[in-house]
Amino acid sequence: MTTSPRTAAGLGSADTGLLYSDVEDDLRKELRTLLTDRCPSADLPARVETEQPHDTGLWTALAAELGVTGLPVPMERGGAGAGWRETAVVLEELGRAAAPVPYLASSVLATAALLAAGDDRLLPEIASGGRIAALAVPFSSPPDLPFPDAVTYADGGLSGTVTSVAGARSADLLLVPASGGDGPGLYAVDTAAAGHTVRRTARCSLDLTRPLADVALHAAPATALATGDEAGRLLRRALTTGAALLASEQLGVAQWCLSTTVAYVQERHQFARPVGSFQAVKHRLADLWALVMQARAVARHAAAALDSGAADLALEAALAKAFVSEVVVEAAETALQLHGGIGFTWEHPVHLYLKRAKSSALALGTADRHRAALAHLVDLPAPGV
Repeated sequence: MTTSPRTAAGLGSADTGLLYSDVEDDLRKELRTLLTDRCPSADLPARVETEQPHDTGLWTALAAELGVTGLPVPMERGGAGAGWRETAVVLEELGRAAAPVPYLASSVLATAALLAAGDDRLLPEIASGGRIAALAVPFSSPPDLPFPDAVTYADGGLSGTVTSVAGARSADLLLVPASGGDGPGLYAVDTAAAGHTVRRTARCSLDLTRPLADVALHAAPATALATGDEAGRLLRRALTTGAALLASEQLGVAQWCLSTTVAYVQERHQFARPVGSFQAVKHRLADLWALVMQARAVARHAAAALDSGAADLALEAALAKAFVSEVVVEAAETALQLHGGIGFTWEHPVHLYLKRAKSSALALGTADRHRAALAHLVDLPAPGV
């Protein structure tokens, strides 16, 4: 039996501790070095003004140099044989850099669906980063989303329009939920082979580092991955995985906002004193630090639950997404305000982190939607019931 690097390091699936392992710390160090060199935050405002939907050079480096695009995929299926905990560390660092790459779309959402489907045809290329995949649902879709009916399947082709799809502009492969045929189904569409039958139109996205697109299908050739109840299971699994791990990306954004703001208020002077020496500023940042530490624990717990296949994954994902979504917005708003006038300029990247925070809080279900799901999962009656 092939032994993965993760197993060799003693990181079996039963490991659910919240502390980072030595392997995860090493991975973080390598990622941070790469991102500091290839994706410094100071360059983000200029980067988002280009026409490219994502940074192809950075994506190639992540795939070829670090091999992180297929972390949760077993080695025998073309992946790294690691797990979702390591994937969560990657997302933390990508969030910290607000990196304009389709990692969440391809290496998390689409990969989770393909893993759950037991696919061996498409996974190797997705895991290697050679192809980019996207799950064709609106980016706002929560895990308890009713099965979509915007696209229909008939005579071997898909027709319909899906709005606001993350990663769609760069995707070589679309995973499309559709109705018709034998009922609900999840289908794979090769965008190159589909040609003019697939049209992607860029949307005006709040988060300029994560562009969205509408996908219009006109009898696009498609291959079935699953039908019936199995298609619904794959879609829920992908969205639950995405919600659980998006909390880790949000954690990275919040940590950047906190660290950058602390550094700034130590350097910025008013009345011949560092701004950070004022008690009101100290208290606000101390409160934010406590929130970020709580968010770290919640996000890590969700990643551990996903990695270990915990039965209560849906609960952990809802808890993490609900809590961390509000923390990241608080962190970004605090950063913008405490940076003063410079924080409101286009040249400073803090506004891009605020937009990433706000956008991610709406993605894959709002905090309110996840709290409602959480109440249902623990059988908590609504107020007044």
